[in-house]
Amino acid sequence: MFDHTGKKLKEAGPSTPVQVLGLSGAPQAGDTFKVYDNEREAREIANSREQILREQSMRTKKHITLDEIGRRLAIGSFKELNIIIKGDVDGSVEALSDSLLKLSKDEVSVNIIHKGVGQISESDVLLASASDAIILGFQVRPSSNAKRLAEQEEIEIRHYSIIYDAINQIKDAIEGMLEPEFEEVITGNIQVREVFKISKVGTVAGCYVTDGFITRKNKIRVIRDGIVIHDGDIDQLKRFKDDVAEVKAGYECGISIKNYNNIQIDDTIEGYTMQEIKRKK
Repeated sequence: MFDHTGKKLKEAGPSTPVQVLGLSGAPQAGDTFKVYDNEREAREIANSREQILREQSMRTKKHITLDEIGRRLAIGSFKELNIIIKGDVDGSVEALSDSLLKLSKDEVSVNIIHKGVGQISESDVLLASASDAIILGFQVRPSSNAKRLAEQEEIEIRHYSIIYDAINQIKDAIEGMLEPEFEEVITGNIQVREVFKISKVGTVAGCYVTDGFITRKNKIRVIRDGIVIHDGDIDQLKRFKDDVAEVKAGYECGISIKNYNNIQIDDTIEGYTMQEIKRKK
């Protein structure tokens, strides 16, 4: 244990800032330190509590999804649908919120527990986990940490670019008739690292594939600060001077987008496809 100058300390009083070495991970703000007479006792208690936390995480309850609503309605265990809405602008968020609230019925109450503008964040996912809610994103995407946390907590995040699609899916789910025929599959994400203006061609983005892969046939979205600013198709996909059909994670490529030139450095280009899925019985 050391003070701010690097001097070793044998004890620290209330509110004394110290640097502690030997911990297996960084503690969270508000965590309590307990002092034991010997290292063996402290290690045994720490291992025991770690095992309890691990077992609790494995028994984490399965959260609500739109596909799950119909089944819960059938057995009479579903009374309310909690929703978190994030959108690109206030007008979209308010319009979607007002429309969804009107879907409430005697058997099912629709509650908007939070709504806001901007990227879907980790706090949104934590709120959804605590309140057993689903997250609806209108023209926005989750941060990488939020996406990872949502997968870990099994929180459903639905993405929409048309308000009526969101309304109709929630309505069908409440009526127990949700039968999606297509599912959006994100193939990869690309970071724009340089932008080139070329006459007779337009804007070409020099990119790096951060995860997954991108193909020439992909649909793509341009995302800036977590907000979807364009949804369209790839015009050209190149590696150096050659046209290519696919570029995988860890490689650089050049991309031009059909009828769109407003690309900026640090934009994210998200590649996706619409995959047909079997209807659930």
